[in-house]
Amino acid sequence: MTIYDIAEKAGVSASTVSRVVNNKPGIKPETRRKIEALLEQYDYTPNETARGLVKRSSKMIGILIADIRYAHYMDIAFYVEQELSRSGYTCLILNTGITEEGKVNAIRRLAQRQIDGLMLVGSTFQCEAVEQALAQNFPDIPIAMANGYLPLPNVKGVLVDEYNGVMECIKLMQKKNHHKIAFIIPNTTPSNLQKQAGFLQAVREGKAPECADWVYLAPTSLEEGYRVTRQILSEHPDVEGLMFCEDEAAVSGIRALTDAGIQVPEQVQVIGIDNTRYCEICNPKLTALDNMMLEMSMETSRILMESLNGGTSPSKIMLFSRIIERETT
Repeated sequence: MTIYDIAEKAGVSASTVSRVVNNKPGIKPETRRKIEALLEQYDYTPNETARGLVKRSSKMIGILIADIRYAHYMDIAFYVEQELSRSGYTCLILNTGITEEGKVNAIRRLAQRQIDGLMLVGSTFQCEAVEQALAQNFPDIPIAMANGYLPLPNVKGVLVDEYNGVMECIKLMQKKNHHKIAFIIPNTTPSNLQKQAGFLQAVREGKAPECADWVYLAPTSLEEGYRVTRQILSEHPDVEGLMFCEDEAAVSGIRALTDAGIQVPEQVQVIGIDNTRYCEICNPKLTALDNMMLEMSMETSRILMESLNGGTSPSKIMLFSRIIERETT
């Protein structure tokens, strides 16, 4: 059933039906009621592509994610898609990969489509190559970043204070007399470097400043979390705490400690970051730094919608993380 079929049955022009569909004024009440009844009777749904050509709006938002296999990225994508769909937007999610080339290619692919706005998920997009690609391909449309920011006039970012959050996590272990702590990061994104800086500050202020050298790089996976934990136990058998930048690696770290006959948290305490579902399903349950994924997703969606509707908001918004203490500390 097309707009022309509705017009024929109502005995009016297609433009009159269009005005009713788009809730425009200037239609007689009885004519409007007649057309609305036909629209409901035939379950008429407007063609969004055609409407987009007229309104120069596709009602589509592009979302770029480096690796959607990670639990926290999946959660953010879910929350964002749910929030934007309530405002009538369709989300086009692209998995870019972690290389700069992959991220730039994804931006170029989206530039071939008519999108109204763009969201970047994660500080991994906070790099010069992405900044240049956005400036070249999307100089005008609203862009929002979750846990990141780029200094472009049409970009707004929602950041989380993970520096102080990590400091508080280390201090929590120190208060429980666990001072010899190792820190594990999966990569050197701006976000992870902020976390590392918080760790270094806390241990340098503590009773075991030599632990500033106990920083390990291990990609996020169950296998790598297990491997790096065994490596730390081999190199530092006196270790008293482990802090992982990802919950997934922390869970397998707990397994490595258990397999080595080490009690958690009595001998070694463990803390993860992200507060994902992994924290509740592992044994013992994992203490984690909650970097406010839900709140960050909602706030990033909000400022993107605000920009799409012509509103204004600060270029940067900072959220504050919190520790969710469970059984590993």
